[in-house]
Order: sequence, then C-alpha cells, then structure tokens
Amino acid sequence: MAARDLFPPIDPYETGRLAADPPHDLYWEQSGRPDGQPVLFLHGGPGAGAAPDHRRFFDPRHYRIVIHDQRGAGRSLPLGETVGNTTQALIADIERLRLRLDIERWHVFGGSWGSTLSLAYAQAHPERVSALILRGIFLCREAELEWFLYGMRQFFPEAWAAFAGAIPEAERGDLLEAYYRRLMDPDRHVHLPAARAWSVYEGACSTLLPSPETVAAFGEDRMALGLARLEAHYFRNGIFLPPNALLEQIGRIRRIPGVIVQGRYDCVCPPVSAADLHSAWPEADYQIVPDAGHSAMEPGIRRALVAATERMKGA
Repeated sequence: MAARDLFPPIDPYETGRLAADPPHDLYWEQSGRPDGQPVLFLHGGPGAGAAPDHRRFFDPRHYRIVIHDQRGAGRSLPLGETVGNTTQALIADIERLRLRLDIERWHVFGGSWGSTLSLAYAQAHPERVSALILRGIFLCREAELEWFLYGMRQFFPEAWAAFAGAIPEAERGDLLEAYYRRLMDPDRHVHLPAARAWSVYEGACSTLLPSPETVAAFGEDRMALGLARLEAHYFRNGIFLPPNALLEQIGRIRRIPGVIVQGRYDCVCPPVSAADLHSAWPEADYQIVPDAGHSAMEPGIRRALVAATERMKGA
C-alpha cells in the first residue's frame, strides 16, 4: 500500500468496565467494525493509559479495535495502584477481556511497555495471538533500566538534570529507589511533583525533534502519576519475570506473524533491544525508521505502523 498517516478519528461503539481482582476495575472500549478482525491495542508505560488517537492505527472498516487501560492506568481504577499489579496479572486481565468479548484469537499491537506486555502475553497464550505488531522494543534488562535512569543523560543532559535535580544529591546514586519512595508517599504534595519530574523526563526524551505538546501531555497529573508510579514499581521488580525471559521464551511465538518497528534515534528504548529481539526471532519483519525517535506519533513511526496493520489484514 502507499504510505499513509493515521486513519480518521473515530468514537467507540461500546465501552465498559471489567472487574478484576480487588481493588482493580478496568476500562475497555471497542471501535471500528463489530464483526471485523479483532485487534488488541496495548498501551505503553506501564501506566500511560490509552488515548483516542490509538484507535487510528487501524482501518475501522476492517478491524474490530479493542483497547483497554491496564491496571492502575488511564481510566482504570484506582489510578497508580500497585497492589496486585504484576505482569502475570495484566496477562490474566487480557484473557479475562478476551473471554468477556467472546474473541477466539486476535492481533496484538503494542509499543514500548506495550511491546513487552505483548511478548509476555503471546508467550503465555500463543494460541490466542494471530499476529504481533511491536514498536519501540523494551525487554526490561538491567542495561535498559540503567540507560533510562542514567544513560539518556548523554543525549538529553538538560532533561536529565531536571530529572535528577528533583532528588537530593546524596540520593542520586540510586534514582529508582529515591523516586519510588516519593512516588509511593501518600501525600500528594510529595508524590505528584516526583511523578511530574519522572514523566516529563520521559516525554522530553521521546521524540527526535522537540515536541512541547508531548512534554505537556506527559506532565498532566493523571498521566504523570500512573506512568511514573507504575514504571518505578515494575522496574524495581524486574517486571516480575526472570532476567532475559522474553528472549529465552521466543520459541513459543516463532510461528506467529510479526512486525518490529523501531525508531533509529529512539533514546528511551534504544534500537539494540529491537535488534536483539529480531536476532532471536528472525522470522519477524524488522523495520528501522531512519528519521524517528521513540514516540508512536512521530510521522515515520505512524506510517510504518499503519502499513503493518494493513499488511496484517487476514493474517
């Protein structure tokens, strides 16, 4: 197909709530064609939540587009809740939603943390996944966490200075623990400034060219709290999976059609992780977008993802 940008904006034809184990209550929605090919969108973060534009990666005349906000994220409640919030619980929620919607198999589409969760879900339930479309690969290895917390300073020293500067100098040797303590503090005057500093740092490093709109979105209170608190929670716990598990278990999904889209200048999730994933999974189509960073909304990334959803029609 010819390169194109996102599909036109659409509204959901159905929204609902899914009761998970207490205290979690999850938001979900469906848009597009009710009898179409099911596709599940998994948002990033963890904790970022989904947005209306995420529906627009899929042709609404073909796809039955399912989106939900993961535990503690977006419109799911309680916001930023870490109790019972594990990768295994998120996988169980996806299965609970699949059964609620009476879907046998679906495409799974995820970027950043969404790529992590997509891989974990597909490896747990390969028989339920008809295709994988992944962007901005994150495998939560120790080097990736170190890069996020300290390494991005090499390319975004101003953003890192603000991020580290929110923590007293004596605590900066372990930024993850320092932020975690503040993010989990019940006082909003403690956890909200920490959440904004963490989230704005990520937003500022997410695009190839400066994007004040992206930074502003990441600084909004609900987005910042869900994102920062859950990222710190998952990072601190190694995403509740053994080290390197997502690569070691790749044999479980080798036969699933896959596309990997990666921005060449992605500083949040550097391309080495996508390259390592493709090395372990050579059957997947691997695309480097030469003029993009991390954000799914960069023009080259958008076009590559829409092309992937078009190519996977009928898979």
